[in-house]
Amino acid sequence: MSRKLILGVVIVAAVGGGVIAWLILSKPALPAGFAGGNGRLEAKQIDIATKYPGRIKAVLADEGDTVDAGQVVATMDTEPLEAQLREAEARIVEAQDNRRTALAEVTVKRSELAYADKQYKRSKELVVRGAVSEQEKDIDLSHLEVARSALLGVQAQAVRTQSAIDAATAVAQRLKAEIKDSVLRAPVRGRIQERMAEPGEVLSGGGKVLTLIDLSKVYMYVFLPESVAGKVALGSEGRIVLDAAPEYPIWAVVSYVSSSAQFTPKTVETAEERHNLTFRVKLQLDANRLRQFEPYVKVGIPGMGYVRFDQNAPWPQMLQVKSVMPGQLWHPTGSTASQ
Repeated sequence: MSRKLILGVVIVAAVGGGVIAWLILSKPALPAGFAGGNGRLEAKQIDIATKYPGRIKAVLADEGDTVDAGQVVATMDTEPLEAQLREAEARIVEAQDNRRTALAEVTVKRSELAYADKQYKRSKELVVRGAVSEQEKDIDLSHLEVARSALLGVQAQAVRTQSAIDAATAVAQRLKAEIKDSVLRAPVRGRIQERMAEPGEVLSGGGKVLTLIDLSKVYMYVFLPESVAGKVALGSEGRIVLDAAPEYPIWAVVSYVSSSAQFTPKTVETAEERHNLTFRVKLQLDANRLRQFEPYVKVGIPGMGYVRFDQNAPWPQMLQVKSVMPGQLWHPTGSTASQ
């Protein structure tokens, strides 16, 4: 092969490679009325933690598992609390017995007071007639005062027994609440992101057991220049195109636009854009549509976010939402994979 021929092949290969690279790396320009920026798929993270200090009895969820709202994901050892609860319930029974005894005493003392009152009134009438002496009348009056004081004493005792019942009941209710709070439940439907504790570990109050990703709150932040952000209204329609599935744009809506400008963060790819003042815009994915492919949602996946600030501009063909989502964008993980 001649030298010129080899040189020509090299030049053709170089030119062809440059054209191919340009076609791959270049992005189609957006039509008027649209703006976009790169970002990463994000989701709201929720920590499932203990309310009270204690020992973990069981952790019922693993990383990658999808759990429903209200599902039990971990339990704490409640044996000491249950023993205290039995003690409080026994005190309630004891206080109730004491109250019944005190109420019976009240009935007796009320009868004694009524009898002493009648006896004193009779003595007052008889002393006028001279049938009894003043001394006997005074004795009956003393009996009346003693009976009245005795009744007040047992009534106070009855009140104290009721207070004892209320106090023991409050302790029992508190212990029941602590036992209930020792069963950790998922507050929302989501995926377990991280398992941070194991059975047998002792945690302090607020100790984290699991981290949950809320699958109904998935979004992407993009940063738009001030010349565009001022035209973007809340509720504007948007699209999210993930690098893992560029042919399947996902419908989104603008749920937040920052009120103050900031420098574009380092996560933006081009150095030129990082020096510009931009506004942060949040593209929220529709919760109902998310449910269709939630096994494949992965936090941190890069992609592009697009917004339409001119409501009269039609979406370009490359950003048209497909009526059918792909059967599998990438492999699911955790227990969801076996469902």
